[in-house]
Amino acid sequence: MFLSPTRPRSIASQLVLLFTLAAAFLLSCGLGTFYLIVVRHAFEEDNEFLADRLSALRGELSQTGGLASLTATVRSPRASKVEAYWVRVMNSKGYVVTETPKMNVFLPPSAFPDPQDKNSIYRPKNYRISKKLFSLVATIEEADGQPYIIQLAQDRSSDEQFATQFAFVLGGALGLGILASAMIAIAVTKRGLWPLQQMTQSLERIGPAHLDERVGKTTWPRELQPVATAFDEMLARLENSFTKLSQFSADLAHELRTPISNIRGEAEVTLTRPRTSEDYRNVIESIAAECERLSGIVDNLLFLARAEGVDRQIERGVFAARPAIEKIAAYYRTIAEERGISITNKGDGDVCADALLFDRALSNLLDNALCFTPDGGKITIATKTKPDRTELAVEDTGCGIPPQHLPHVCDRFYRVDSSRSPRGTGLGLALVKSITDLHGGSVTVSSEVNRGTTVTLIFPTRRVDDLSGAPTRE
Repeated sequence: MFLSPTRPRSIASQLVLLFTLAAAFLLSCGLGTFYLIVVRHAFEEDNEFLADRLSALRGELSQTGGLASLTATVRSPRASKVEAYWVRVMNSKGYVVTETPKMNVFLPPSAFPDPQDKNSIYRPKNYRISKKLFSLVATIEEADGQPYIIQLAQDRSSDEQFATQFAFVLGGALGLGILASAMIAIAVTKRGLWPLQQMTQSLERIGPAHLDERVGKTTWPRELQPVATAFDEMLARLENSFTKLSQFSADLAHELRTPISNIRGEAEVTLTRPRTSEDYRNVIESIAAECERLSGIVDNLLFLARAEGVDRQIERGVFAARPAIEKIAAYYRTIAEERGISITNKGDGDVCADALLFDRALSNLLDNALCFTPDGGKITIATKTKPDRTELAVEDTGCGIPPQHLPHVCDRFYRVDSSRSPRGTGLGLALVKSITDLHGGSVTVSSEVNRGTTVTLIFPTRRVDDLSGAPTRE
C-alpha cells in the first residue's frame, strides 16, 4: 500500500484560518463578558428589590398594629399584579397567618429557605415550577411580642427569558462576526500576498534569453525586500555564470578547432599525392605536436573543473619556499639561458600549501614570464613572509599588459594579444588563480606597458594547531 505524499498547506489558507480563529476567540471573550455583566446586573437589581421589599415588610410588621396592616396589604388584589411578588406570614408554630391569594398553590412554605434574622445577608433561593422561576427569601420579625416568619417570593421568569434571548442575540452576533472576520481575512490575505504573485510572474518571465530580468525591491513591502534582494543577487550570479559558460564554450570550441583543423589539413594535404618517408615523418611529428597541445588543453580544463568541485581536498604542508622555488627555477634557467634571460630567486620563508599545486602554479607563472620577456630580459622571483601570509611575486621585464586588460587576465582562454604568443591557450593564470583559491589565498597582477608585469601569489598561514599531523617537506 502506497501512501500519497502530504500536500503542503497553503499560506493563504493558514493565514485565513489563524486570523478567523483569533477573531472568534476575541469576539467570544468580549461577547461572553458582556453577557455575564448584563445578566448579572439584572439579577443583582432583582436581589436588591427583594432585600428592599423584605425590609419594608419587616418595618411594617414591627409597628403597632402592623400585622393587621400587613394582612390588608398582602390580601390586596393589586399586590401580585403590580409588584409581581408574593408574601406569606406565619407564626412560630408554622401556621399561616396571611398570604397572597393562591400563593399556596405553587409556592408551599416548605419550598422557602430557612428564615434569617435582620442582621444577616439575604441570599435568595431559586425555585422552578411549571416553567417559571422564582427567587425565595425568608426572615423573622416580632410583632406584638411574638415572632413571625415572613416569606417573600419574586417571579423571575421574565429575567430568565431575557437572558436566553440575549444569549441567542449574542450568539448570532458572534456567528456573523466570525463570518465577517473570515471574509476580511480572505481579502486582507489576498492583498498581502499580491506582491508574491507579482514576484512569481516576474520569475516566470526569466529564461536563458531574459537573465537580465530583475525582481526589484523598491515597490515590495519591507518584509519581502530581503527576498527580492536575494532573488536579484541569485539572478545576477546566474547571469554571470551563464555568460561565462557561453563564453567558455565559444572559447573552448575555438581553441580545439585550431589544432584539429591543423591536424586535418596536414593529413588531407599529405594524402593528395605520394610522399617520401621524410615528408610523412614531418607530418606525423606536426600532428603529434598538435595532439600534445590538445592534451595540454584537456588536462588544464580537467584540473580547473576538479578545482572548482566543492569536495576538492588538498594536502597542505609547511615547507621552505626557497628550495622549492629553486628546483622549478633551475629547470627554466636551461631554457632562459638560450635567450639570454636571467632568472633570480631571492627572499625566503615557509609556505603552507600543497607542494604539487605550489610547483604547478610557479611553473605556469615562469612559463608565462618567458613567453612575454624579450631576449636579454630578466625574471625575478621574490618571497616575503608576513604573520598571516606568504607572498610569492614573479616579476618580468616583458612588454607589459594594458590597464584595460588587467581585470580579465585570470579569465579562462583570455589573451591580451594572441599574435604575441600563438602557442598560449589563455589558461595559465586561470590555473594559478584556481590554485590560490583552493588555498584560501588570492592572486594580484600589476603591469606597466613596455616595463614588465608582476604577478603576486598570496598563501595564508595556518595556525600551528591546524597543522598537527600535516605532512611537511624539507
